[in-house]
Amino acid sequence: MSFDIRDDRRYRETHEWARPNGAVRVGITDFAQDELGDVVFVELPEAGDELTAGDEFGVIESIKAVSDLYAPVSGEVVAVNEELFDAPELVNEDPFGDGWMLKLDPADEGEFDDLLSPAAYRDQTE
Repeated sequence: MSFDIRDDRRYRETHEWARPNGAVRVGITDFAQDELGDVVFVELPEAGDELTAGDEFGVIESIKAVSDLYAPVSGEVVAVNEELFDAPELVNEDPFGDGWMLKLDPADEGEFDDLLSPAAYRDQTE
């Protein structure tokens, strides 16, 4: 099965993506949402929280499983996608668009080099 892997972002082995564009937008991959099944709940940090790359920042729950979410890079949370609290299914419908989870002000842009390239992530999911 082939999954949508966008070339404009970097990936964690744990299936989170990060797209730098000023603030860093973060979400989960198409592969992750497919594995989870129907998402029914998302727990996210609050704006102003500081995250460290690799640390847990929230929880996503589906009809099949509960999974932790991990920060792809360090930084301050500047926004969360509050639409997910009332419509968590957006993660399934559009994981790279309307299903985004949070935006970070990155502490160290060099951390992107530690993330998987689209090609490396593609190799991991095949």
